[in-house]
Amino acid sequence: MKIAVIGTGYVGLVAGTCFAEAGNQVICVDKDARKIRLLNQGRIPIFEPGLEEIVRRNRQEKRLTFTRALPDAVRKSDVVFIAVGTPTGEDGAADLQYVLDAAGEIGRALDGYKVIVDKSTVPVGTAELVRQVIAQHTAHPFAVVSNPEFLKEGAAIEDFLKPDRVVVGTDDPRAADLMRELYRPFTRTGAPILVMDPVSAELSKYAANAMLATRISFMNEIANVCEAFGADVDRVRQAIAADRRIGSAFLFAGCGYGGSCFPKDVKAIIRFSGERRYRFRILEAVEQVNDRQKLKLLARLDRLVGKNLTGKTIAVWGLAFKPRTDDMREAPSVPTIEGLLARGAKVRAFDPEARESAKAIFGRKITYARNAYDALKGADALLVVTEWNEFREPDFARMRRAMRTPIVIDGRNIFEPKQLRELGFTYASMGRP
Repeated sequence: MKIAVIGTGYVGLVAGTCFAEAGNQVICVDKDARKIRLLNQGRIPIFEPGLEEIVRRNRQEKRLTFTRALPDAVRKSDVVFIAVGTPTGEDGAADLQYVLDAAGEIGRALDGYKVIVDKSTVPVGTAELVRQVIAQHTAHPFAVVSNPEFLKEGAAIEDFLKPDRVVVGTDDPRAADLMRELYRPFTRTGAPILVMDPVSAELSKYAANAMLATRISFMNEIANVCEAFGADVDRVRQAIAADRRIGSAFLFAGCGYGGSCFPKDVKAIIRFSGERRYRFRILEAVEQVNDRQKLKLLARLDRLVGKNLTGKTIAVWGLAFKPRTDDMREAPSVPTIEGLLARGAKVRAFDPEARESAKAIFGRKITYARNAYDALKGADALLVVTEWNEFREPDFARMRRAMRTPIVIDGRNIFEPKQLRELGFTYASMGRP
């Protein structure tokens, strides 16, 4: 099948590459000349495990190309995916400017029946808006489909090639059949292709992310209650995860969620629900809990070291919002470091992948360590913010020798409290005595 993907950000690049991997001819389009130049040189502008290798292979096989010429890509394709950004506006609503701009350009380029697919995360009703915009610019027949993505950063290739489900929102039988054909190679193990109306498809993405964000904030609240009573949140988690109605996913206490999806989608569903005069009180609480949780590490540090950190060096392990990505959007590390700097601390941070992302935010305000142990030199405390695997089994004796004061505040509960204390560390974590 011949496919165009408009937008070479995280979703667009992963989707286009994976469609090419299945044997389709894919043209990825972006207005950013620098990004297209990098991609044509075989360089990937984002970090996602496994992506660079698949891009390189499909470019060599000439199944995957990159261009700025949107009209030409549309005319050469049967299916056109819109995968541009939908940033959050000041009022919490998703900004559809780039989606609707792309729709207008597609409409002007149409030369026959095409299926236009909303792959970006968009508010309920966007498929109809896209249809209206395209119809203003063409008399050719077309269908608009909502096909939300369910990709986890750090595992996006696996998620796309082996999805739990594929959601297709359309009222056009011809478009539904084409989408089933397109996704058939990825669902051979039995994952369902769920065809429904566009509005339900659009809402399904928000509902999924809102549910996962709710589980995270709920467990963080349970951790806070555990601290109040001296209970252990890990024991509580094991007990409730054994209930088949609940399961074990997204039940780990920590210092809050971040990234490009959960914060943005929670804000968006609150916003568009409000437009229909429905107040989503649970998600308002989820958002409030998460905002507070991102400040927990600072509160721990205030108690153990003091609020005046002038002359103190604080080490930070982890900058990305989660492991296996360089994404720092809404990352807990950002308000944490901002709080450290406001308290007068010198910050020395290390992350395996997010160094350049951090430089774009903090510039020279903090020091970027070469490795995890380098970050600890002369440190008065260590804050663990992101649970990268390489942090889980460190050389604790080397850590203690490097630090001025052996204080560890673990925002992801990756260490055992008893072990750290026996080794002479002052140790604090989330929801554990």
